[in-house]
Amino acid sequence: MRAQRFGAAALRRVSASLRPANSESTREIVARPILATSVQCTRQSRRQLHSTPARRNGASEGEASNPAMAFPCLDALETRSATLEARSLSTGPEPTYTTGATELFHCKDPLLLDWGGVLPVFDIAYETWGKMNADKSNVILLYTGLSASSHAHSTPANTQPGWWEKFIGPGLSLDTDKYFVICTNVVGGCFGSTGPSSIDPADGQRYATRFPIVTIEDMVRAQFRLLDHLGVEKLYASVGSSMGGMLSLASGVLFPSRVGRIVSISGCARSHPYSIAMRHTQRQVLMMDPNWNRGHYYDKIPPHAGMKLAREIATVTYRSGPEWEQRFGRRRADPEKPPALCPDFLIETYLDHAGEKFCLTYDPNSLLYVSKGMDLFDLGKETQQAAAQRRAQRTQEIESGSEPRANDPSCSLTLPDSPYLEQPETKLEDDNSPVKVASRPPDDLIAGLSPLRDIPTLVMGVASDILFPAWQQREVAAALRLGGNRNVSHVELSEEQSMFGHDTFLLDLKHVGGSVQNFLG
Repeated sequence: MRAQRFGAAALRRVSASLRPANSESTREIVARPILATSVQCTRQSRRQLHSTPARRNGASEGEASNPAMAFPCLDALETRSATLEARSLSTGPEPTYTTGATELFHCKDPLLLDWGGVLPVFDIAYETWGKMNADKSNVILLYTGLSASSHAHSTPANTQPGWWEKFIGPGLSLDTDKYFVICTNVVGGCFGSTGPSSIDPADGQRYATRFPIVTIEDMVRAQFRLLDHLGVEKLYASVGSSMGGMLSLASGVLFPSRVGRIVSISGCARSHPYSIAMRHTQRQVLMMDPNWNRGHYYDKIPPHAGMKLAREIATVTYRSGPEWEQRFGRRRADPEKPPALCPDFLIETYLDHAGEKFCLTYDPNSLLYVSKGMDLFDLGKETQQAAAQRRAQRTQEIESGSEPRANDPSCSLTLPDSPYLEQPETKLEDDNSPVKVASRPPDDLIAGLSPLRDIPTLVMGVASDILFPAWQQREVAAALRLGGNRNVSHVELSEEQSMFGHDTFLLDLKHVGGSVQNFLG
């Protein structure tokens, strides 16, 4: 049926695109129309700008001044598209987003979301390490970053190294001789927990962009449903890095009586404009990929080009300039060859490789939803109160039998009705004056973090981090202390200690791992 839908003509096109070229290379095929277009444009320009024919310096009629440039990076994208189209015709769906075997918790109770959406049922995929003690008091919940899975460490069912492999184990930062460690996939993701690629039980179709907006707090509530299922009344600690640092703080705000300790590494208590801007840019290049198809690309060609570019943008924010200077400098991949518009400098080839590795291993819609959840994150009191009011109103509607309207903006991705207008209160008196970060956190944030007053908290930051800059971790620590928490440990790694930027939490066993181990005891 799938082949009939696309038709014989499409099959012939795909077969031709995948057949080895006998007489001419793909590069030559791509170059010919570019060359013809270039010559045509040149001729038109000459007719417009010169009353008499220009001298051609001996060039014969029909030749361009310079040969057409080759674009192997675009050739590779076209080849991947053809391969994916052929796969969709023969086997159906896009790649399966999985990192191996997990355990699965299926929750049959609806999950009410902060922005009005509801998940009637949902799954949480998770993995565990160590042994839970008799009174279940040694449980650590480990939160992931945006694109990480629950596979933080190898297991008997999945022996591949995990993303925090060297931090988890007997005698390590998360000591499995002492603690029972749980790591889950977040709701909205694509590694086993319910997300946009999951089936909507209402109609048997994939959610796609009918999936509701989710927040960091929604993700935490879903994970605590798993803890309820496991009979865990109180965590020994919640631990997280990057987005996981957000989740860890949110767990204490939402469930202060159920969290014994908090570790937040390279996280924040509210997303700041720079990080929102970077994630917005990633979403835009992904959504502009024609294959995204407003989120309905399942069983078709996924928007791999947009995903690749989005990952390259993200990778720029993961490391620091000094590290890249030392690692790549201004070296080119092959200085003997002429410069190219495709990846040429070593830093370009590194970013290209990062995009290539990622573009088919994570669901594009999940990237949109989870990153948007990060943008919405704000533990300020006012934001929490507004969310509580929306939830109460939605609960009342559900209890009264009211259903959301078709295309209800509270349950879907939307764009603003009007373009951006400069807000008068945001203008600086002097455009040349330096912008300073306030030394004191806003009162709204101090009040919002007050539920953590009695929870020992470790806040870690890295001076070379540009995505979650160190001032944000200083803000968290200061807000906690001003809110009455007398057991706050704040560690900031200098550029001399780590120039790995945001990725330091994945790499630094000595400073990051050592601080976590000492704090947990």
